[in-house]
Amino acid sequence: MEPIIHIENVHKHFGRVHALRGISLDVYKGEVVVIIGPSGSGKSTLLRCINHLEEYNEGRIVVDGTPLDDTKNINVVRQEVGMVFQSFNLFSHLRVIDNLALAQRIVRRRTREEAEKIATDLLAKVGIPDKAQAYPVQLSGGQQQRVAIARALAMNPKIMLFDEPTSALDPEMIKEVLDVMLALAKEGMTMVVVSHEMGFARAAGDRMILMDEGQIVEEATPDKLLTSSHERTKLFLSKVLNL
Repeated sequence: MEPIIHIENVHKHFGRVHALRGISLDVYKGEVVVIIGPSGSGKSTLLRCINHLEEYNEGRIVVDGTPLDDTKNINVVRQEVGMVFQSFNLFSHLRVIDNLALAQRIVRRRTREEAEKIATDLLAKVGIPDKAQAYPVQLSGGQQQRVAIARALAMNPKIMLFDEPTSALDPEMIKEVLDVMLALAKEGMTMVVVSHEMGFARAAGDRMILMDEGQIVEEATPDKLLTSSHERTKLFLSKVLNL
């Protein structure tokens, strides 16, 4: 089976900083891959390279059969890849339903009626059907992040990328976002998730990857990685899990 994401020997430099050092990784359709690692290890940079928010310097990335080498393919790939960031990036001047409908109408060329029907259904899916007419400032952080997830899903992506989606949330709001992500995983959505939420990794992850200094240190199933004997993995997990 061909991978839906193929990453081959990817390097990324920010000036003198070698952020990604020859990353190679395949992700298959329906798989949930959770990436962990210390700050500055290259996790978010790798995620942003997958939909070309960051331009890599060397190597090759192919998404659903479309190579990112040709700049003409970038918008094609971005239509198939949804991304959810740490910050919610909602348009503060638009109501929730308009936040969900805008890109649908511009990119997918849907009518207002079609876009709003999809938006309404997705707000129900993420558990906030009553917030369609609210503005982002009227929502909690967890609700805003669920709107951001619904907005990404409205484009019918084949792949979802999550860049530490719960890191900006208060502890009591984290579960409501993780529950939405867990439901997506159970539905078979292909997901690459940068997160240190180990409960989610155990429940939803098919594979976990530890990155450090721009490289993949270890790759295994969640149960194996979380009980790894690899010294770097043990050291990182001891700090994250307070062992």
